[in-house]
Formats: sequence, C-alpha cells, structure tokens
Amino acid sequence: MARRIQRQVQPTRASFEGRSTSRSRSGKRGPRISEPVVTDFTVQLASLTGAGIPIVRALSILANQTRPGPFRVVLEELGEDVSAGTPLSEAMAKHAGAFDELYSAMVRAGEAGGVLDTILSRLATLRERAAEIRAKITAALIYPQVVAVVATVVVGVVIVFVIPKFEEIFRSFDVELPQTTRILLATSRTGLAYWYLVVGLPVLAYVLHRVLLRRSQGYRRTAHRWLLAVPFLGTIVSKSMIASFARTSGTLIQAGVPHLEALEIVRDTARNELMREEVDEIKRTVREGEGISAVMSDSDVFDEVVANMVSVGEETGELDRMLLRVADTYEADLDRRIDRFFKKLEPALLIVLAVFVGFIVVALFLPLMKIMTTLGGT
Repeated sequence: MARRIQRQVQPTRASFEGRSTSRSRSGKRGPRISEPVVTDFTVQLASLTGAGIPIVRALSILANQTRPGPFRVVLEELGEDVSAGTPLSEAMAKHAGAFDELYSAMVRAGEAGGVLDTILSRLATLRERAAEIRAKITAALIYPQVVAVVATVVVGVVIVFVIPKFEEIFRSFDVELPQTTRILLATSRTGLAYWYLVVGLPVLAYVLHRVLLRRSQGYRRTAHRWLLAVPFLGTIVSKSMIASFARTSGTLIQAGVPHLEALEIVRDTARNELMREEVDEIKRTVREGEGISAVMSDSDVFDEVVANMVSVGEETGELDRMLLRVADTYEADLDRRIDRFFKKLEPALLIVLAVFVGFIVVALFLPLMKIMTTLGGT
C-alpha cells in the first residue's frame, strides 16, 4: 500500500531532489524572525496569490507594508531573487532564520504542482493551528508563573527580614522554642549564610540542564522520557507530539511531498527525542516498502487509535486526510486536557502556598503566644 501511495506523488520527486541540492548549497541561517511575524506573512501571501496577484508583486506589496527591520530586508531579498528567476522555495531556503525546512519544502511542492496559492493556504492553516496551541499553553502558564514568582519573593522577604527579627525577640525572652520554630529558624540561618548556594545552585542546574539537552543525545532522551512519565503533564506532551506529527506529515503528503522527504522534515522539526527515533523507524519501514501503521502499533509514542486510523488511511489510499483527521482529533483533545490540567494546577498551587505560609505563621506565633502567656502570668 505504501508503494502505491508513493507512486501517486512520484511526478514531483525529481523537482524536489533537484531543488533540494541547490538549497543545501545556498542555505544560510540569516536573522532570526519570530514565528508570529512569519505566520502573518504566510496568511497575507496566501490571500494575495489566491487573488491572482503575481508572486513578485505580492512580495513587493508585503515588503512595503512591513516596518523597517530584518524581516523587511528578507522580503526585499526574496523579491529580488524571484524577479531574477530564482524559485520562491530556493529564495526562502537562503533565509533559514525565517523559513524553516518545512516551509521551504511545502512551497517547493506548490511550485512543482502549480498550486502555490493552495499550498500557502494550507501552510498558513498549519502555522495558525500550531500558534493557537502554543498561545493557549502560554496563557495557561501565566498564572502558575505569577504565583511562583510572588511566592519566591514573599519567602525571600520573610527569610531575610522577618524571621531574624522574631529570632531576636525569642532570644531576649529566653523562651523554649517548639520544634517547628527551631526548624524554621535553622532554615533561615542556613539560607542567609549560604545565600549564594541557594541562588546559584538552581541557576547552575538549569544552565547545565540546557547545555546537556543541546549536546547530549542520551541525556535528552532520558529527560524527554521522564517528561512523558509525569502525571497529567506527560499526557499533554504526548498528545501535542502526536498532533504535531499528524498535522505536519499530513499537510506535507497532501501537498505532494514524497513520503520519505516528508518524514525527514517531520523528524527534523520534532523536539522530542523519542518522537525522532520513532520517525526514524517509520522511515526505515517505508524505505523497505512497508506501511506506517505497523510501526505505530508497536510504538511507545503512538497509541492504538492512531495506528488504526493510519492503517485505514493506508488501505483506502487517503493517508494524508486520515493524518489530518488524527491531528484534528488530538488537537481538540489537547485543548480539553490543557484546560483540565490548569484548572487542577491552580488550586494545587494555592494549597501548597497556603500550607507553606501556614507553617511559617504557626512556627513564629507559637513562641509569641507562650511569651504573652508568661508575661500575663507575671
């Protein structure tokens, strides 16, 4: 079945391979452009080309309405290259900081099939959906981040300024302190004496974590596996990975990108090491002429629902549509899970904060009550 599907997109393979060679010779990183800016550009370019405006004029219109800056320079260079006869996909490949491999591959597919306006519309939809998910997660994270920052500031102020004052009062009255108070005072003294460790060790651990994620594949794989094992959060990450895989691969295959190249692009754009390994395995089976669903059914990343839906897509010759249906299903489920997760996280954070503040209040006011009782008795 995989061989039959690949034969359907065979006419575009030669143009893909030829242009990929020139792209690899001329590609450069260029200035980093934010994803929302590129997404807005994609939507506008799709609208202009869909209205029948030539690509050179469309690029000129968008460049003129873009405020001065790195992205305007990129658009002006795109217009110059396309005017000189360079295909848009090759011109975009020169600016990898703005247009990634997925973007260039889809534009290349649109050029090969003569449906650039349609491909740009699909690409705009793909980027908008990804942006919606990121924005939803970012917005949901604002409250926990604010709570964490406020709690850290409050605890710091209490440890540095409040607890030492109480300790002086306790010493002046020579009162016997409860165990909770002694623990709190000892913690405060340790924090003040070794403040550089309290501040430095978390920062050092975070920096080391980021470096190892970038340079060590083994550490990256272990960290990603642990992330998937975290209750609630791991399920959200897993659903997000599957939705991204299905949306990207389905869009690429629907655009006419050969299966192996589409899988290569999906692998390069995946951020989770376990997903990258699974895509490598899928590539191997496709290269051998087998189907995708066989690998998914034995995978730790994809569940049985995905494997069965992909199997139906392969049997009916509509793998691209079935992958996009998987993406729609899992994105909707992801939205619901994100809402439920953060609805549970917010009260959990408040409870933890209340317990911590309550411990401090009890530890400080128990000795004060004893002191007041002693003074009242005298």
